[in-house]
Amino acid sequence: MDLWYTEKQTDGFGITAKVKRTLAEEQTDFQRLDMLETNEWGNMLVLDGMVMTTEKDEFVYHEMISHVPLFTHPNPKHVLVVGGGDGGVIREVLKHPSVEKAVLVEIDRRVIETSKQYLPTIAGTLDDPRVEVKVGDGFMHIAESEAAYDVIMVDSTEPVGPAVNLFTKGFYAGISKALKEDGIFVAQSDNPWFKADLIKQVFKDVNEIFPITKLYTANIPTYPSGLWTFTIGSKKYDPLKDATYQDIDTKYYTKSIHEASFALPKFVEDLTK
Repeated sequence: MDLWYTEKQTDGFGITAKVKRTLAEEQTDFQRLDMLETNEWGNMLVLDGMVMTTEKDEFVYHEMISHVPLFTHPNPKHVLVVGGGDGGVIREVLKHPSVEKAVLVEIDRRVIETSKQYLPTIAGTLDDPRVEVKVGDGFMHIAESEAAYDVIMVDSTEPVGPAVNLFTKGFYAGISKALKEDGIFVAQSDNPWFKADLIKQVFKDVNEIFPITKLYTANIPTYPSGLWTFTIGSKKYDPLKDATYQDIDTKYYTKSIHEASFALPKFVEDLTK
């Protein structure tokens, strides 16, 4: 008998992947966690029934949420990742030689532990000496930080469960306070096909706090609709005017992709107005 996993992305649409076996399943203190070995995507991390990352396509998300802000900032030394317990963003952050310290704040310890066990190519740099891993509430960490970071990346789940507070205007205001005077932040902001209202609200809230606010996209096939957005807020540097580039090891991100990702389809651009 074939075993298939289906994520219902809306009440009327979903994606399905054939599963070889279930590697882990548990109810953590915060969410339902499953690790599936799939035929098409390799090992797949699923939280509360939603695909978080897979071995096959993870590089797109992790490179795009990391390198766009890090190449926009001229000298990022201190970086914060909120969420992202799978370690993929940290892996990409450490490719930048200017980074002296990268702090990861993940609320669910089991996400970190399970990713280390089953996603070693993603989580393999969490033990790097430049990395400080804190198991705790990212919202509270932001609230307690002031002028501490050059770049902050919010690698959250969708706005359900423990991630709800990470999509509020108060959180973005806290991020602004936690950033240095020329700091930059970026957050994943879901997809424009099913979550247009969310993108519009996030962009409006960020735009009221940061003088430079932009939306950009990437193609991530296992995420709802495949078209994913990121919202970037910057105090000083414009990702289309001030970015500088170095040669690093990537599979998706390039200088051309950096620039092209800000060219939005009209229905997506309309969400920023």
